[in-house]
Amino acid sequence: MSDKKVLNTEYEKSHPTLNSSKLKGIAGLVSFSTVIPLNIHTTIEEMATFTWFWPVIGGLIGIFVGAVGFISLDILHLSPLISAAIVYSFAIWFTGFHHLDGLMDMGDGLMVHGDHNKKIAVMRDMMVGTGGISLFFIVAIITFSAINAIPASLIFLVLLISEVAAKTSLITCATFSKPFPDGTGRLFIESMNIKLLVLSFILASLIGFLAINITGILGIIGGIIAGSAVAAVASKQFKYATGDILGASNEIGRLVSLLVMTTILIYI
Repeated sequence: MSDKKVLNTEYEKSHPTLNSSKLKGIAGLVSFSTVIPLNIHTTIEEMATFTWFWPVIGGLIGIFVGAVGFISLDILHLSPLISAAIVYSFAIWFTGFHHLDGLMDMGDGLMVHGDHNKKIAVMRDMMVGTGGISLFFIVAIITFSAINAIPASLIFLVLLISEVAAKTSLITCATFSKPFPDGTGRLFIESMNIKLLVLSFILASLIGFLAINITGILGIIGGIIAGSAVAAVASKQFKYATGDILGASNEIGRLVSLLVMTTILIYI
């Protein structure tokens, strides 16, 4: 065996293959995004490489969330109000409360008067204040109402798309934000660019179209709009974006997507 072949063999033994690394990164991102106990040993850097793939993982989350909606509304025939409460509670639990925590932290930061350093310091504080509780209430009550308004026959598909749109909102926010120098959010923000966002949008829109045609695509666009808006607010209020900002964009993206789709399905 030549020296070159020996070196290649030794390298392959001491380093994971490219495909194995990809699977670890994606599986790690699934584990990071949900309460599914995959027991994957990976790094934030490996997961961040697949930030663009997050909307597809949102589709996986959407299958579970949509199934809960379908079971509670179409099989158990619970009232729309009770079903909406169960669905929203499951959605924020299934994603490990991570994004909800970011939403509340952002609310606290927005309430503070001062420069961006002071706002970020408050946002990263462990305490939850009036701003965080208020922003959570606003987003939660509107999201709950939007879920309540989804036609029973489309509950599964609309909820599925809303979770894809939530992750599309997150990566849109990451694309148009300046990363805070400290924190894990920086890695996800730095991994995104316009080309990857376009790729993700195409994948997300395909899922949306296959589910409920143009309404699904408009739901995904709702996520794009929400993520862009959160990025703009973050730039103005905090100068930088953190992991908390990305988490907030996920929750707001779901909200906007649901509003867009339910409005179209009910009134158009």
